[in-house]
Amino acid sequence: GALRWAVAGRSRNKLREVLERAAERLGKAALGAEVGVLLCDVGDPASLAAMAKQTRLVLNCVGPYRFFGEPVVKACVENGASCIDISGEPQFLEGMYLKYNEKAAEKGVYVIGSCGFDSIPADMGVLYTRDKLKGTLTAVESFLSVESGPEGSCIHDGTWKSAVYGLADQDNLKKLRKKIGYSPVPVVGAKLKRRGLVFYSQEFKQYSIPFMGSDVSVVKRSQRYLHSQLQETPVQYGAYVNIGGLGSVMKLMFAGILFLLLVKFSFGRKLLTKYPEFFSAGRFTKKGPTQKQMDGTSFTMTFFGEGYSEGQDPQKGKPNVKICTQVKGPEPGYVATPIAMVQAGIALLEDSAHLPKEGGVYSPGAAFSKTKLIDRLNSRGLEFSIISQPE
Repeated sequence: GALRWAVAGRSRNKLREVLERAAERLGKAALGAEVGVLLCDVGDPASLAAMAKQTRLVLNCVGPYRFFGEPVVKACVENGASCIDISGEPQFLEGMYLKYNEKAAEKGVYVIGSCGFDSIPADMGVLYTRDKLKGTLTAVESFLSVESGPEGSCIHDGTWKSAVYGLADQDNLKKLRKKIGYSPVPVVGAKLKRRGLVFYSQEFKQYSIPFMGSDVSVVKRSQRYLHSQLQETPVQYGAYVNIGGLGSVMKLMFAGILFLLLVKFSFGRKLLTKYPEFFSAGRFTKKGPTQKQMDGTSFTMTFFGEGYSEGQDPQKGKPNVKICTQVKGPEPGYVATPIAMVQAGIALLEDSAHLPKEGGVYSPGAAFSKTKLIDRLNSRGLEFSIISQPE
């Protein structure tokens, strides 16, 4: 049957406003029959439980997740609803795994984190690259380019806050990972070299730096799951972002050093979160991007994969095949992220026969590797394609 949906949050007026704006943009018919409005608040567990009891799936949009995410996950798991979020915060994502994986499995529900721009393009992009290579993929590097129009682009300060608190709390992330006691992921094929903090990328004729988001940690969790549970060959992964010419490098280094100095102290974190525009050279704002900025912005993530042709043993000799693939999409934060999240939700509901056999807390690649998620994304404007195959 048709999917029925409702919106939930603290303020009835704000929820109504959101629905009115959606109806204006999409037309009443697109919203479907009467959309329910449920009131609930992360500070009120009973209201969250009541919400979770009425649904099979909650799309959880409460960032920064380290402050507001867990009550929603807890209510969903306890009341038998699955839950998807768009968090790019490894500490939250892996903390939920430690705390709720077993309970979710008992209840038969799926908690799937990082289903937005962090980290569906990267996680599903690695799986797409693997599936398109004739042979065994052993290593991939991705390069992100964000193009913006004449209006420029910016990101909402919620993401900035997550970065500030995430970097300040690196030590606790290490402790959390010790507690989880991950099994090591074996290195198959030639070991992927880590690149420097700033390097010149020949492919793109510009400078690149390591990507600071959660992509690498999410891909690693997926690869660990696929290796340990499904005996698939694990893929090594490195993530980078193209930043442009020397001028951009200087600006970024200056901002980066300032950021790293301030983030260590509570007064520094206060300054960073109070004046995001100043400290990010206009990249992050309290208002987020304008419609014009969003319309003019897009991203391309290019994957360079290497591996071993069919019949070659990946444990012996050098990689002998390469592949290049791409994921392209609209503005990452407000356009691509909701597309990714909603399609992940639909895959969870409609491709349920192809999800992992039991419930639990999963990364996107672990949950969706056997579903039609990539086809769904392709038909909605997040395009996965092969750029070049080995000759």
